[in-house]
Amino acid sequence: MSSNVGNLDRILRILGGILIIGWGIYAQNWVGVLGIVPLSTGLAGWCPVYSLLGLNTCSGNES
Repeated sequence: MSSNVGNLDRILRILGGILIIGWGIYAQNWVGVLGIVPLSTGLAGWCPVYSLLGLNTCSGNES
């Protein structure tokens, strides 16, 4: 499984995931659980949807 998520994409996914989880905790609802998806794909550097669609946001020097 090679990385298909670039550095900027990873940062935005991690921040977005944290914000969604935080909002879910603040609002005390289950929607915050959805933040796990962007957070985990950002931390892993791999997105299954990108793989299915053949997308890759990594530049040549990112691994």
